[in-house]
Amino acid sequence: MKAITLTHFGDVDALNIASRPMPEIGEEDVLIKVHATALNRADLLQRRGLYPPPPGESDILGLEVAGEIADMGAKVTGWQIGDRVLTLLAGGGYAQYAKAHHKMLIPLPTAITMEQAAGIAEAFLTAWQALVWLGDLQKTERVLIHAGASGVGTAAIQIAKVLDAEVIITASREKHALCHSLGADQCIDYKTVDFASVLQNGEDPGVDVIIDFIGAPYLSQNLQSLKMDGRMVMLGLMGGGGVKSLSIAPILFKRLHILGSTLRSRSVDYKIKLTRDFQQRAAFLFDTGQLRPVIDSVFDWEEVGKAHTYMEANKNLGKIILKVNHP
Repeated sequence: MKAITLTHFGDVDALNIASRPMPEIGEEDVLIKVHATALNRADLLQRRGLYPPPPGESDILGLEVAGEIADMGAKVTGWQIGDRVLTLLAGGGYAQYAKAHHKMLIPLPTAITMEQAAGIAEAFLTAWQALVWLGDLQKTERVLIHAGASGVGTAAIQIAKVLDAEVIITASREKHALCHSLGADQCIDYKTVDFASVLQNGEDPGVDVIIDFIGAPYLSQNLQSLKMDGRMVMLGLMGGGGVKSLSIAPILFKRLHILGSTLRSRSVDYKIKLTRDFQQRAAFLFDTGQLRPVIDSVFDWEEVGKAHTYMEANKNLGKIILKVNHP
């Protein structure tokens, strides 16, 4: 099969389409003929040698795919050859074929294309884990979602609205219209406004939950912004991880819960439980239109370098998709 491989760690010139062995499936795995995959920040880090795959996983980039089942292990049940599926991966998505545990498969929602489906798994499962499993977001609570126009951000806005929460996001001004259309109640331009100061105004100052991808530059403001017993889930360090001087008193006096999480390194059992929970409680909302993948752009996989450059420039509103070619 063909796959996008790394000739070295570094810039986009490291990306190259080359021949790789077909994935070997286990008894509970399926082989997926990949029609589309999606970019994630983890791919950019892995390309630079900063985020290696978990032990035993494929060294090929790509954390999610949409396609059709081409082969199945002996113990796979509930699926058939040819079924259209999407799934989360720990690696291997930038390829013509990928393997996945059959209990992590989600059937393609009605009237959703392969390209759209490729943008669901990582964004929505990450957002579901952050808001529901870790953040324990409750009805009528207020949630602040940083990077609201990112893939996970757009998914988190929609899930929070389904949970009947009040949604506040930070994003550059040109991305506010998209976030409002997804259900955001308030949009803050992080380039021109101190979001912590904005959140202290009004009859109900502060927020109950924060979903943060930025890290160190926002930490002080995040602690200021949380209410008593507030919860913050940290999913990234886009702004860096080093903090020189900071008062941690709010953590104690406001009884704050600060949680960090990555999804890629979780066990297969954990990811199966997360996938099943999301599928049972929320995946049907793609058919009703209450949830939808937000796709910024679709690149042919031969243009993977352009796609990576585009994401690194922070231009995208939603997911960036790679369409995988087959002979």
